[in-house]
Amino acid sequence: MIALTRWFWEVVAAGVVVSVLLALLAIDLIAPLDLNSPPGPLTWLHLQLLKVDPERCYAALDRAQINYKRFADPIKDGCGFDNGAMLLGSEINHGGNVLMTCHGLAGLILWERTVVAPAAERYFGGSKLVRIHNMGTYSCRNIEHKKEKVRSEHATANAIDVGGFGFSNGTQIVIEKDWKDTNAKGAFEREVRDGACKIFSVVLSPDYNPYHSNHFHMDMSFVRFCR
Repeated sequence: MIALTRWFWEVVAAGVVVSVLLALLAIDLIAPLDLNSPPGPLTWLHLQLLKVDPERCYAALDRAQINYKRFADPIKDGCGFDNGAMLLGSEINHGGNVLMTCHGLAGLILWERTVVAPAAERYFGGSKLVRIHNMGTYSCRNIEHKKEKVRSEHATANAIDVGGFGFSNGTQIVIEKDWKDTNAKGAFEREVRDGACKIFSVVLSPDYNPYHSNHFHMDMSFVRFCR
């Protein structure tokens, strides 16, 4: 009951802040989001605002020189989305195109550029991040693929699962294998997980449950949780 009450008031408080920011946005007092600047105290809220102002979101992608195209899938049975974006290519290899909501993709780019890439250089001798192993974004399914669960954030292209990282010096990190590493690999994984928590709403790692033993789940829902 205590946890539920706390969750309720967190949602209420976040709603009040978003309302204030929306008012400021309406009179154009909020600076455009820079996807090359490290996340700050209001970054998450700014990303949430991009959800309700998709043109502002696409403008942020354009300023960051992202190669993407707008994308939408008709909403039906709890699946689908409006105002999506498909990443067509970047300096980071994802093993294919990445399809997310626009504000979700903005969060991913922000995380790559300001959290993961700098951490890669520090932990691995100046090596650049060249690959993020994408294990899935848009998928019309329930949480944990269970019939009795509600729709996953993946069902609305609002989430991405990341299974590992590759670097220009040949270093490879596989979350399932390296999460318990006590050296650079483990420290890097925890730093980028914690950094994701400043950007995404929900971040689930192997610390959460066995279903996430091999990946980070990161989504742009409204209620915040990081583990």
